[in-house]
Parts: sequence; C-alpha cells; structure tokens
Amino acid sequence: MVRREFPKHQRDLIVEKHQSVEGYTIISKALDIPWNTVKTVIIKWRKYGTTKTLPRSGRPSKINEKTRRKLVREASKRPTATLKELQEFLASTGCVLHVTTISRILHMNGLWGRVARQKPFLTKKHPSPAEVCNNKHQVPQKHVGKFVMV
Repeated sequence: MVRREFPKHQRDLIVEKHQSVEGYTIISKALDIPWNTVKTVIIKWRKYGTTKTLPRSGRPSKINEKTRRKLVREASKRPTATLKELQEFLASTGCVLHVTTISRILHMNGLWGRVARQKPFLTKKHPSPAEVCNNKHQVPQKHVGKFVMV
C-alpha cells in the first residue's frame, strides 16, 4: 500500500464538506478517499485549526543543504585539508559546527580520511626514494686494491 500526503486543496475540500454537515462516509465516497483518512483530516483540523502540513518531530538540522554542498565541494577540492581547517572555512561563511558534525556530514557524502599529505625529505641526510630503492637492490661488491670485483 502506497502512503501519500493529500494536497492542501483536497484537505480543504474535506473540511468544507464537513462544515456543510456531511458525514465521513458521504465525504469519503464523494472524493474517493478512505473514510479513515477523512476522519484524520477533520480531527487534525479541529485540533490545530488548519489543514496546513505541520512540522514533523525531530531535531532541526544545524546546516542547510546549500552549506552542506559548499562543505562537500571544499573538502573534495582540498583533500589534504584538516577538519579544523574546514571548520574555520565554515565559520567564515557564518556557520559554526563541531568537528565531529563536519566529519559525520563528510562521511554521509562518501568522503573519508582527512589525512595530511606525506612530508617531503627535510634535510640532506634523509635519503631520496631512488637512493632507498638502489640500496635495497644493490649487489654486494668486494674491493681488491683499486679494482671492484662483482
């Protein structure tokens, strides 16, 4: 069974027919709507005085969809940015979020691992990757005088 929300004009029509002293079953047959739905619409209208869709329960989101897209775009553009840097970026746009919230939003959008890039070799004494590779695959040599024997 498919559940759907009736449009506002249809709920208004149900209330209109109810005010003209028609019963649930008559309204339900006239509009081809289950009588239980008619009853629910009328009960909500009596309780709240409106047929407008009321807000659902639950905590409102701290970030709207536009800011969420901006955050994901920035994180994709700069994969080495830390969560703190992304937090500062959002603060400059006027949205204050905790680092955990930012991490959760990125995870929901499939972005994981905000890891800093590998550092380059810092001094001359640190070997280059080519030197490390050569040292691994070097054949041991014997020195005899001024000649090298392999």
